[in-house]
Amino acid sequence: MLMKHETYPAALLELVTCANQAARAIPPLFPLTASVAVNPFLGQREEPLAVTSARLARVAGIRVTPQRSHWAAKQAAGELTDSDLRAALARAGAEFSGVTLADLHAALTPAEAAGDPVPLPTVADLAAEVSGIDWPGLVEDRIGAFAASHFDQGQALWQPDRSGGAYAAWRQFATRDLTPEVHGLRGFGSFVSATNRSHWRAIGRASETLGLTSEAAGTGFHRWLITLQGWAQYGRYLSWQAELEGGSDTTTVELLAIRMVFDEALFHQYRDAIEARWQAVVAQHETPVTPSRDHIIDAILQEAGERAVQRQLATTLAATPRQVAADGAEGTAARPAVQAAFCIDVRSEVFRRALEAQDSGVETIGFAGFFGLATAHNAAGSDVTEGRGPVLLTAGVCSNAAEPGRLDLARRYAARARRAWGRFKLAAVSSFAFVEATGPVYAGKLLRDAFGVSGRAATDPAPQLDPSVDLDSRIAMAKTILSAMSLTDNFASVVLLAGHGADVTNNPHASALHCGACGGHAGDVNARLLAGLLNDAGVRAGLTAAGIEIPQDTVFLAALHHTTTDQVTLYEQDLPAGCETRLARDLARLRRWVKAAGALARSERAARLPRAKAGGDILRRSSDWAELRPEWGLAGCRAFVAAPRSRTEGTALDGQSFLHSYDWRADEGFGVLELILTAPVVVASWISLQYYGSSVAPALFGGGNKLLHNVAGGIGVLEGNGGALKPGLPWQSVHDGEALQHDPLRLTVVIEAPREAMTQILERHPQVRDLFDNGWLHLIAMDEHGQLAWHYDGNLSWSRFDRGDAPGAAASLGIAAE
Repeated sequence: MLMKHETYPAALLELVTCANQAARAIPPLFPLTASVAVNPFLGQREEPLAVTSARLARVAGIRVTPQRSHWAAKQAAGELTDSDLRAALARAGAEFSGVTLADLHAALTPAEAAGDPVPLPTVADLAAEVSGIDWPGLVEDRIGAFAASHFDQGQALWQPDRSGGAYAAWRQFATRDLTPEVHGLRGFGSFVSATNRSHWRAIGRASETLGLTSEAAGTGFHRWLITLQGWAQYGRYLSWQAELEGGSDTTTVELLAIRMVFDEALFHQYRDAIEARWQAVVAQHETPVTPSRDHIIDAILQEAGERAVQRQLATTLAATPRQVAADGAEGTAARPAVQAAFCIDVRSEVFRRALEAQDSGVETIGFAGFFGLATAHNAAGSDVTEGRGPVLLTAGVCSNAAEPGRLDLARRYAARARRAWGRFKLAAVSSFAFVEATGPVYAGKLLRDAFGVSGRAATDPAPQLDPSVDLDSRIAMAKTILSAMSLTDNFASVVLLAGHGADVTNNPHASALHCGACGGHAGDVNARLLAGLLNDAGVRAGLTAAGIEIPQDTVFLAALHHTTTDQVTLYEQDLPAGCETRLARDLARLRRWVKAAGALARSERAARLPRAKAGGDILRRSSDWAELRPEWGLAGCRAFVAAPRSRTEGTALDGQSFLHSYDWRADEGFGVLELILTAPVVVASWISLQYYGSSVAPALFGGGNKLLHNVAGGIGVLEGNGGALKPGLPWQSVHDGEALQHDPLRLTVVIEAPREAMTQILERHPQVRDLFDNGWLHLIAMDEHGQLAWHYDGNLSWSRFDRGDAPGAAASLGIAAE
């Protein structure tokens, strides 16, 4: 934001607009304590893949599509057909016309492999060429050293002065940092002292010195921000959080100002040698971002690869069709033996199948893992507020895990003692004597950690909603959640509400394996809150009056599905008094089922994990402090299905699909459909595109090599001991050492609902529509037979879904030839 009392010239105001737009082109990076998947192309959702390819080639020098050899291998294996290529050509439309089927065939030959792009150089790049000094590396190192200290979240023992914002703090840092001058950047400290205290005026002066026009500033500013990698993304996170709270934050553009001051100083020193080349770079930045023929071909091949996977999904779902009654009731009306609601996370798909295999009376439900309760939560003995909900939403309620005063005090004392001991170990003086004096004491701990016997942390007491949430509000929340789950009648005696979390050791990215819908935390708090809400007698009475009658013998039992081990913790201690005795047989049976389902799920997952020969090998991975791949997380995700469970039940989707239970026949006014398209689908797209970006462009969007990670400020990781933060997923999270474990595909969303209803929702939500119109997501409508029937083509139009070369495709869809 500009200061209201200052007056700026028109030229600077244009640059301010460009700087803010460049900042919004950068995706946010959430800190490690609660990291969630982020769409790395968030700032490019308003343009198609081909244009984004051209943009990121210019500013980052990366490909954002797989190498053509990837698609050639799929063509050779028969997975990619001419039918897929033709469908992709038709989807490209007139805007990217001129490419033919023959061109695509030629592109898939080794002789036509497209080379890697080269970014437009910065001033630091040009100065390095003429001086032989690694100025880009030095700039990255010095900004990284400053940022790690300035943004530190408690990892460091000494905190710097942060008053005045990032740019003001950096000016103080840079005037005392002699490193640039030692390496040859003469008088840099004095140069920084002479810069304006306003980061906006610093950007304006640097732009004037460098001859950067407003036409060139768009991709020029983006290029400088890209060189900051994770630090720019963390700045974008700070602005994201501020905007959620109705405020604003300028950290990202302050970091841009810092980066530009370095190039301004280098330009002054090397002007005579680089000015002509730099003017040519500025001229290139002034040209519109236009995809080349190679960019267009690669985008069409990407679309074709996704069409191929959609054909395979259609064939898989058509193999075991099941009917849904006209009134919306699925199958038989017999009361289920147990109903189990899981997060839509793809890892739940494997466990749900395994649990359903235990007994025909087991019914599973898919729902967003925060269970409709986005809460600001305080854990036991903690004043730190955790956002236990999607990062797209602000917390709607508050909750806490309260304990009696004496227990709470004891927990706080123990936590303070641990912190004090940790600081003592790391202090500047005591750290040297610590190892010699107390090292042998840690022998037992080292052995326990080495053999993976550390154990789990103690369970918090049952969380409680803030008392200020009155009964009427609780009843309304419960009704909304049950309706969204399509669970309003035929309740089992035990309804399991299973959140999920990952038990891992020595893993900075542990929160990335937790529940994305719970803000990078495990889903136990949300599941326990909902179970407590639905077990409340007053809420149940209110639901009955509202038309949802829950039988008296029904109880809601919270659970936590540990995705790394496929074990399940049942929070039986939260059940209302007397339930354990009355439901003893049901609970004992449920324990057997979840234990057997866990063993079955582990056996299936073992086939994919390196060095796991059987299900028993998986149990040890979570506690092994040297394990680089405790689980695959959501690697492999490729589809989102919102339909009655009968459409996918008994179908092995290999842990690659988000499964959301949804019955449009019971969704009056399509409010639930609107919620699905605007929340879970968007969260799933962030997950899918983060895995996509970390796979196709690991240098920019990946998290680097786990073996080289060092945590910086509790925010993110460095690959080595300095430089820029590495955003995204570590390479070991998408690659097994020999091949990718995530097929880089944009997510296919399949919904059983009338097309007209989906069209109207997209028309009301342009930001969601952008994702589908520009191909970042695919949307397919499922028909009344459970078959993929219509493909959304953008611009609020649909076409018949083409199953291509699959025999009998039209007959299986029940579609007459047109």
